[in-house]
Amino acid sequence: MDANYAGAVLRQDFAEDVEITTKSIGSAIAYLAIPLQLERADCVYIDLHGGALVFGSGDACREGARIAALRHGIQCYGVDYRMPPDFPYPAALDDCMCVYKHAVDTFGADRVVIGGRSAGGNLALATVLHAQDEGLDLPGAVVLLSPEIDLTQSGDSFQTNRTLDVNLPSSLMQANLLYANGADLSHPYISPLFGQFNKDFPPTIIQSGTRDLLLSNAVRLHRALRQAGATAELHVFEAMPHGGFGAAPEDEEVAQEMMRFVRECLSSC
Repeated sequence: MDANYAGAVLRQDFAEDVEITTKSIGSAIAYLAIPLQLERADCVYIDLHGGALVFGSGDACREGARIAALRHGIQCYGVDYRMPPDFPYPAALDDCMCVYKHAVDTFGADRVVIGGRSAGGNLALATVLHAQDEGLDLPGAVVLLSPEIDLTQSGDSFQTNRTLDVNLPSSLMQANLLYANGADLSHPYISPLFGQFNKDFPPTIIQSGTRDLLLSNAVRLHRALRQAGATAELHVFEAMPHGGFGAAPEDEEVAQEMMRFVRECLSSC
């Protein structure tokens, strides 16, 4: 599964104009991707890979960092966070916190953007909630693509889109339980949909599709953020499954919306 996931990511972009080095940051391994045509050297994007919290490391993580750096024209840390079965919760979140703190110390919180797809969206949102609880400065923006932020799977779409989602047709509960390793699935660091939000939460963009098994996650998070008075955008695409179509015009539209959002959030820095 890990090899197949990496192959799918590798097919998305073959650009060579990004320099990638491997960094050890606390407990974490991260791939620092720097585009040769760097638009802004004073900002950084933290990219957290998908993969149900149990795969997607290595080549897939590295290429995800390359693509993010190229799209946004800024440096990107792709965090190769530790995963089960050897490293269940909270190892992945600890790794993400190490990289986040390093990025904030290096660039300043308002020049840090953190984001992820699916499981990476879980860790991105959990990292911000963890930073909030520690009293740390929060990032300039959050990007969540089809985020897997409710490991209890309590939303409506877990039933209504079951088998309709061609990319994620059924439950991930076995992986969720493996990741949690006995911890409460509803804990906000494991299911960050249930976190505490306020009007000062960073601007957040959320994407999903009408056939995404995790659509309810995106809709419920958007409402929670808006009810708290935070700035949040929700983009739902017709007939799109979990993670997107792969190479359709709608996937490019998702990328353009994300790039526009990040650019706007960093424009005041």
